[in-house]
Amino acid sequence: MDPRDLELLAELEDGLPFVSEPFSVIGDRIGMSEREVMGRLIRLCDEGIIRRFRARINQRQLGIVANALVAWKCREDLRDEAGARLASCPGVTHCYERTPVPGRWEYTLYSVHHGYSREEVSGEVMKIAQETGLSEFCIMFSTEEYKRVPNVRMKPVGGGA
Repeated sequence: MDPRDLELLAELEDGLPFVSEPFSVIGDRIGMSEREVMGRLIRLCDEGIIRRFRARINQRQLGIVANALVAWKCREDLRDEAGARLASCPGVTHCYERTPVPGRWEYTLYSVHHGYSREEVSGEVMKIAQETGLSEFCIMFSTEEYKRVPNVRMKPVGGGA
């Protein structure tokens, strides 16, 4: 990747303009032709740097208002299998492992679930618990959203170096 790739990725961070030729508009903003923008994007996709382009919806506007982080206690020998099962669930958007804090916080797997109601999310979590044998878990529903941004920011944040 070169500095122009980084500039292009930073420009795409806020999404594509909703026009008939969005890559031309992006190119105009950063001094590239539409052809150069497309060529770079194709290469970045081929290299796995860009995984996909997608629409970003406002889930609350669609009625998806129940969001929960679920912490799971999981034996180390079952972690990969349980993590794969959690990650395969349609309502799960994130699934990851973290190091426990012995004696204070023994949870090692985490999944983020979304649904139309707390009952729907709780039911899905209970089903997963039964299927995986993960009987110790903690469901923490969101009560307020203070910030939501794309996964990675290319543009500098704040005034620091």
